[in-house]
Amino acid sequence: MNKLFWIVGAMVANTIAAATILPQQQSIDGAWNGSLTIGPQTLRITVRFTTSETGLRATIDIPQQGATGVQLQNVSYDDSRVYMELPAGPGLAVFDGRQVGDSIGGAFTQAGLGGTFFLKRSSQAAAMPKEPPEPLPYAEEEVTFHNADITLAGTLTLPESGAPHPAVVMITGSGPQNRDEELFGFKPFHLIADHLTRNGIAVLRFDDRGVGGSTGSVSEATTEDFARDVLAAVDFLKNRSDIDPERIGLIGHSEGGIVAPLASSMSDDVAFMVLMAGTSVSGAEILIEQGALIMRASGATEADMEQQIAFQKRTFEAIRSGDGWDELAADLETRLRESIAEMPDSQRNAITDVDAYIDAQIQAQLTALQTPWLRYFLDYDPAVTLRTIDTPILALFGELDLQVPPAQNRGPLEQALRDGNHPDYTVRVLPRANHLFITATTGSPTEYATLEKVFVPEFLPLITEWILERVSR
Repeated sequence: MNKLFWIVGAMVANTIAAATILPQQQSIDGAWNGSLTIGPQTLRITVRFTTSETGLRATIDIPQQGATGVQLQNVSYDDSRVYMELPAGPGLAVFDGRQVGDSIGGAFTQAGLGGTFFLKRSSQAAAMPKEPPEPLPYAEEEVTFHNADITLAGTLTLPESGAPHPAVVMITGSGPQNRDEELFGFKPFHLIADHLTRNGIAVLRFDDRGVGGSTGSVSEATTEDFARDVLAAVDFLKNRSDIDPERIGLIGHSEGGIVAPLASSMSDDVAFMVLMAGTSVSGAEILIEQGALIMRASGATEADMEQQIAFQKRTFEAIRSGDGWDELAADLETRLRESIAEMPDSQRNAITDVDAYIDAQIQAQLTALQTPWLRYFLDYDPAVTLRTIDTPILALFGELDLQVPPAQNRGPLEQALRDGNHPDYTVRVLPRANHLFITATTGSPTEYATLEKVFVPEFLPLITEWILERVSR
């Protein structure tokens, strides 16, 4: 979810194989629900296609970004191939996929970042998760707190009795997330907060910088800045009479699982931590591994993956050294020209000035690769921090997680804790769970839109029982 971007170059292989293309092109008119994934950042999307006398039109909803009914451009549907463009943000966003039955899937590119998108006809979408049952047996309070000039807004849930309460601060994963870490209507942080609060633990969850009621910008911040946001949340709780300042812990998901130990290393006020799919190797290592795994799950060839990995490594070296950008620009130009040459005539003809289009794309992509966050993240090694802290840790991984694969991250995490003589840690890999800790088939982010949005059975009880055992000591 979502600042761990999956950088695989300008073009990615389609996620839907063409083995079962229908003999006749079918209408795609109507609503299609699904997801847009860049590394662990996944946004739910709805695309609505309409055919009229003037041709095929489409709009897109991206609820997590407050976008509804945004008009897509250069929309085409030719021999099952679906193409559409969204002018936005750092550069033109391009969706290039293929329809197979009731699914559309393919490559998404924007500003040098590559990912995938996946859609299913609305009638085929997975059942939406249930909200916590009402009436709620606890209080909810809208709160704000501050980290220097940044205002952070969130929700504090408080048990009915037993004050002063133990408490946890929730830390979202990568990308701009709201306080519920909402995805396809699935609100994992809301569900976790509900379960913990019903069991006597207060929970503070808050919007990321620049989301909802919070100010600032995620793209201009670093992982260290997010850790200081978390400590501002801890300090806010410490100063409340209904919270026990000695029993405040953290729960971090994905990049939040990096932020939590970093925050703990800066303060003595963190009493425990739950790391949900937190990484324990450098950012460069995780980006390369997750990219390869997702590409393989999407049907890419080994040659495609080797090419993308080589591009990633050149990109990382340019970010570190400040040199090599001209060579990367030339590589991007070659890739873009090859992609344009392979487009159907209807798509290629929509680009009125190819040279200007390519130049704009390259400039936007290179700019997006030079953010403060990415420079910090590439070489930050979570294991170094893990060796320095003695805060009790519960570390959870999903067996099928392709975004933070346990095979890559469990061993280094356990080794770091052993090296630091950590006194209290528990590590579990939950069977059949993906990056969201819901039951999966392959673990690929392209499944997220269609899976039943329910945590694997042991997830919530394990977290709750582990925390209660620590706060009752």
